[in-house]
Amino acid sequence: MVSVSNHLSSIEVTNLDHLGIVAGLIDEIGLVEQINELVVEQAGEKVSPGHAVKAMILNGLGLFSSPLYLFPKFFEGKPTEHLIGEGIQAEHLNDDRLGRVLDKLYLTGLEDIFLSIALKAVQKFSIGAESIHLDSSSLSVEGEYENTLIEEAKVEVNSEEGEKRNPPQQIQITYGYSRDKRPDLKQFMVDLIGSGDGDIPLFLRTGSGNESDQKIFPEIFKQFRNQVNFDSLMVADRALYTAENLKQMQDLKWLTRVPFRLKPAQALARQIKSSQMSSSSLEGYRYSIHQRTSGGIEQRWLVVESEERKESDQKRLLKKIEKERLEGEKQLRQLSRQTYACVPDAIKAVKKLEKKFKYHQISQIETREENNNHRKQARVKVQADLEENLALIQEEKQLAGRFLLATNVLDEAELSPNQMLIEYKEQQSTERGFRFLKDPMFLADSIFIKSPERIQAMVLILGLCLLIYNLGQRELRSALVRRGEMVKNQLGKETNSPTLRWIFQQFQAVHLLKFRGENEVSNLTEERLNLLQLFPKPCQQYYLLV
Repeated sequence: MVSVSNHLSSIEVTNLDHLGIVAGLIDEIGLVEQINELVVEQAGEKVSPGHAVKAMILNGLGLFSSPLYLFPKFFEGKPTEHLIGEGIQAEHLNDDRLGRVLDKLYLTGLEDIFLSIALKAVQKFSIGAESIHLDSSSLSVEGEYENTLIEEAKVEVNSEEGEKRNPPQQIQITYGYSRDKRPDLKQFMVDLIGSGDGDIPLFLRTGSGNESDQKIFPEIFKQFRNQVNFDSLMVADRALYTAENLKQMQDLKWLTRVPFRLKPAQALARQIKSSQMSSSSLEGYRYSIHQRTSGGIEQRWLVVESEERKESDQKRLLKKIEKERLEGEKQLRQLSRQTYACVPDAIKAVKKLEKKFKYHQISQIETREENNNHRKQARVKVQADLEENLALIQEEKQLAGRFLLATNVLDEAELSPNQMLIEYKEQQSTERGFRFLKDPMFLADSIFIKSPERIQAMVLILGLCLLIYNLGQRELRSALVRRGEMVKNQLGKETNSPTLRWIFQQFQAVHLLKFRGENEVSNLTEERLNLLQLFPKPCQQYYLLV
């Protein structure tokens, strides 16, 4: 007679959790096959480059409270073979193997790899690309990074390709303008193009830490346009708006913000009254459209006013005025205690001080001579009052809450003023992408990525994590809208736009049981089964539903 304890001891239990959804999304776009086609496999490899990348994405999206360690420990207690591929065990996913794959990815061409996979996703999920959004951000790192790509990796890739290949251009991890407010740390730049449809990343590149957005943005747009068959409206922030950039982009459709440091932009924004503006379909926004020619290029300029931002800008303005008043009065008191050789010198000192003020001006200037029996010549003292520069303050109040957009799309039927504002607001899609990429769970202090080349390859992995995550979230929300269904969010309220992170959390404690060669998934409640129906079939397959 076989005891119950013997039966139980022969059951293998592993944590499947939400990883089946991630693995299914990876399979749905054929990512493993694409990587293996681009990065040639080497004979005798237990883990192909494609499967290694799949493992890294599973790791990256596997834990939302721990760093991306990229070593076998993550896969301990997880159904590695079930998720990644037959014969692949956790010990195969070691630092050496993953590091070599990162080297191969780098030498193959990171931008080309990402674009190829992203375009396959666009096709598979019918992603709209009528508008695309470009932005950049800096990622700070600690420690020293040297360009020391393993020579063996270079030889390995060259021998597989059958021809010698020059290594890609290396970036410099160095000091530059820090978006993270950490000028003490070295950094590198990341440029991201995303679709307006579902925040899907379409293009990803890394640059040196001191790279200029103004110089690189038009080059990125032109490079992207040459590689894809999209006639997209290209949206970017104000770094794009320079005379030289606009000349370079004459053959592209663009929409960008115009910086107020340009006097014509500031003058136009100041002269428009709120009562002259039209209401937008976006609540709390008004706008006014104008034809302009700048840099020899015909454009439409849209002055936009935000009620919410106007209120906050005016509060900040009042604080600045008060701060300047207190500092100005203090400096005037100090000035009044000083003596000068003559009246012109005293007046000159007052005028010099006045130049430091933006919101105030000096009035009621009075000078007086002071005689001293010990001096042959009288000394001069000066007193003055500080008053607000009302004309300038009124102009600043008029600018509060306003910004200016420009486009070279002149036909309102193609791009209406209201749509200009909507498209620009979608620029937040890339900002959300950077928040994802900058999550501290990702760039761990792992010795095998301590080189610029592997850091760049690691950014590709993070970009693929973002791609898979946003594809899953878009598919989830689209399915809910299509079915007319709702799910409960973190607050227990019904919604048809939950975050994928929240859905992932609902799959904690889902296990894969293996007994006598048979697999079974436990803890699939009715709620979890319903959620799985919202994802593509490959996701359901990992839970043995199809």
